[in-house]
Amino acid sequence: MQPYFFPYLGHFALISACDSWIVFDISQYTRKSWMNRNRILHPKQGWQYISIPVENATLGIATSQILVKDLDASRDELLGKLSHYCKVAPYYKQVVSLVKECFAAVADNRLVTLNIQSLKAVTSYLGMSFNYQICSELDLTFSPDMAPGDWALEISRQYGANTYINPSSGLRLFDPAAFERADIKLGFSYFDPFVYHATGRTFEAGLSIIDVMMWCSPEEIKNAIVKLHHIDYV
Repeated sequence: MQPYFFPYLGHFALISACDSWIVFDISQYTRKSWMNRNRILHPKQGWQYISIPVENATLGIATSQILVKDLDASRDELLGKLSHYCKVAPYYKQVVSLVKECFAAVADNRLVTLNIQSLKAVTSYLGMSFNYQICSELDLTFSPDMAPGDWALEISRQYGANTYINPSSGLRLFDPAAFERADIKLGFSYFDPFVYHATGRTFEAGLSIIDVMMWCSPEEIKNAIVKLHHIDYV
């Protein structure tokens, strides 16, 4: 999967189902995607974006090369947008501490590094294992004419995987027969909506994991993953 910024809960349900997670950072960077932004509750109504400004998002640049414009400023802006949770969300202090620790642990100003750290911070908080590899750092070779549905199969084959799982939103990208010929089992991850109580606010579905952690304990979140997540194999 591409490295997303504090993604929604279904992303972590997929992580929980995987023995190994490949950070797909060799694709072309997409501006205004989940890689550098997400959504949380707005203090008055609806939702608002949280984002990480980048400084070199030129046409054709690889995700692995994208740089964060200013890590400290991005952290401070994010914490500012989270401040409205302070008096109403039961786990505000824990989540703010997690966000601060996430930014403090970033070793360079690459967006990939920050996003991996966000996944590490959340999985650690939830007590989940997160065994990851970064695609650009693996000794893999690819043909120059790869189609969108080819990457997962080729990475799985070279990595030695016997099963590949993808979010169900990408169902049409893949050729099950190609996976069958490669003797790799193909599965699709489905995550039903998780509805939780947001005290004094109107619940919004599909927000960043940050919002989920503000209102729910780690145990509640893990139980939701077990209850609402399933994988269909083809």
